[in-house]
Amino acid sequence: MSDTSTLTPVDAEKTLLTADIQVIQSILPHRYPFLLVDRVIDIDGTTSAVGIKNVSMNEPHFQGHFPGNPIMPGVTIVEAMAQTATVMVGAALGKTDNSIMVYFMGIDECKFRRKVVPGDQLRMKVTTLRGKPGGKVWRFRGEATVDGELACECEFTAMTEAKA
Repeated sequence: MSDTSTLTPVDAEKTLLTADIQVIQSILPHRYPFLLVDRVIDIDGTTSAVGIKNVSMNEPHFQGHFPGNPIMPGVTIVEAMAQTATVMVGAALGKTDNSIMVYFMGIDECKFRRKVVPGDQLRMKVTTLRGKPGGKVWRFRGEATVDGELACECEFTAMTEAKA
């Protein structure tokens, strides 16, 4: 980690962590335009975390989805939840050296409840359902909300792999 990045405790009693964009980029291989999480807060080990995505009109998918009626594609909402889960696990395990890759294995029970549009702040709560440090396969539940209103919910499975 560079001196300007922060993976800092936000609650000394529970040791909740927060990851800024530098830490996120030290864990995730994604970059613009596919880096879909701006900050991860309330990281509680490998148990749960909350990702923040500030939705902006200048994102490239809004040029075609849909002209005159911009709506964040559902698959990018699910991807943003998966990126949040990866940051949570990477931060909890100290993997801030771009040493892991994470791949989707499945997406289940996915439901979209409201549109996400430019100007919204997407809050993605992810919870680990199955997985442990040293394990390769993890399962998560994600809920994405805007202003407290449920936008998307799903369960997803991912596999971790050490980068060569």
